[in-house]
Parts: sequence; C-alpha cells; structure tokens
Amino acid sequence: MSPDTPDPERTADRSGAEPPPAGTPGTAPGPGTAPGADPVADQPDVGPALPGTRPLGRAVASVVGVTALLTVLGVPLGLLWAWVAPGTPVRQTPDGAVYAVPQPEQPIAADGWFSLLALAFGVVSAVALWVLLRRWRGPAGLLAVTLGGLGAAVVAWQVGRRIGLATFRRLLDTAPPGTDFTKPADLRAGGVDWFGPLPLPHGNLLLAAFGAAVTTTLLAGWSRWPSLRPEPEPGGSWSPLPGPGGDVPRWPAPGGDVPRSPESGGERPDPPGSGGGQSPPPGISSAPEDPPAR
Repeated sequence: MSPDTPDPERTADRSGAEPPPAGTPGTAPGPGTAPGADPVADQPDVGPALPGTRPLGRAVASVVGVTALLTVLGVPLGLLWAWVAPGTPVRQTPDGAVYAVPQPEQPIAADGWFSLLALAFGVVSAVALWVLLRRWRGPAGLLAVTLGGLGAAVVAWQVGRRIGLATFRRLLDTAPPGTDFTKPADLRAGGVDWFGPLPLPHGNLLLAAFGAAVTTTLLAGWSRWPSLRPEPEPGGSWSPLPGPGGDVPRWPAPGGDVPRSPESGGERPDPPGSGGGQSPPPGISSAPEDPPAR
C-alpha cells in the first residue's frame, strides 16, 4: 500500500478511534461477504426506498377502492345530466311517435352537456385525489382515476337516460295520435359495444377518463419532487445558536435597534460577520472618522 493511499486502520490509530466493523455502509465488504454479493443486503434500513414503491396488495386495494368510489359518484353525475339536458319533443301519429320538429337540437345539446360534465368530473376527480391521496401518487393513482372516470361515465349515462324513460315508453304504447310528449335525454355520440364478454365504451363516454388521465399527468409533470410527494427541502435558512441563557438573538432589520440580553449585562450582541467587536482590518473604512480605504 502506497503512502498516498488512506489506510482505515492507520487513520483510526491516528485519531484514537477504532476502525468501523466490516459490512458498515460506506466501508469495504468484510471477509464473510461472498464475491459479487451486496454488502448491505442484510441491512433493510440502509438507503432510501424507491419512490412510489408500495406493497402490491395495498396498491391493488387502493386502485379498486378509488375506482369503486368514483364509479358510485357517477350516480349524482347522471342525475345532474338528466336535470340540465333538455328532452326532445315528440308527437304521436298513427304510424308511431315522430319528432315534433324536423331537425331537433335537443339530442345535440344532451351530448354536449354530457361531454362537458364528464370532462369536468374527470379533472376535478384527478385534482381531488392528487391532493387527498398523496401517498398513492404515481402509476397506481393514474390507473385508479382513469378507471374510476370511465366507470363513472358509464353509470352517469345509464342513470340519466332512465330518468323518465318508463313514462316515455308507456306513452308510446298508450298515447292517442296527436299527443305531444318528451323523450328523455340520451347519448348519440357515445355508447358501449360488446366484444364477447368484454364491454368497450366509446365516444363521449371516454371524456371523464381522458380528463382525469391528462390532469394527473400534468400534475405529475409539474411536481417539484421526484417522488411526487412532498419532501423536506435540502437546505434551510440560517438559525443562530442559543446564547448562554438559552436565548436566541434576533437581528433586526437595517436601522433597527438590537435587543440586549440580560446575560450580556445590557451590551449589544455582535451581529454575524462583524468580527466579534474587533476593529476592522487596515485600509477598510467602517466609520466616518476612520481613514479612507487605500
């Protein structure tokens, strides 16, 4: 070993301390460590946990719980849609019910209202979950809010379209010709197709999931923490040490009066960087009566 190479034992002897045991973090592996093995593998507290890592069971449970909660919230969303969306006027004829006007605008308005409400629901849900469930930010939160938005849209569609549907069908069967009544709101730009046992929503039923996924992605992209959760700042403001009596001196703003400590006998403490009351170096002017700087 060359003289320029630091020796742990030599350094420990020189400082009067014992060398750290083998296997301690930051030291070379001990003689009992197998070649190529991790010297800190048996120390679970060494090193920070990877950001976003959670037990798989808890992650799955959180995704299922959030998805179910958002899906249930589709019920009031559907009631709101049925309340704001206009019904389409129809008229009973001998050949069946027809639109009261040739080209009604109410079906387009119903699609528009549903699109706006679903998109707003997805954005608000993503922001709420981002703020309330901070520990589940990341892939699990993105998956939960996306699936929840999709389920809420489907539930809202089914709930809203069934408001007044039974009365409409009864009038279709029993109303005499010339009777005017209203068809409940329904979607024309969205629905669910079935591929075997798998449902495939399409159209404006995807807007809630789209808004939630985009909002969560933007929040993650603008996050100042790599783990997406609040972390302590690496540096803090200067904090003075307490004085003899435990008092921490508070330095006033420029031009203010400096508080006097009882332990100092009424003398003013020296502010940081003043040199402890010593005279300034030669050539530096600190008062009007001092000679000018050279």
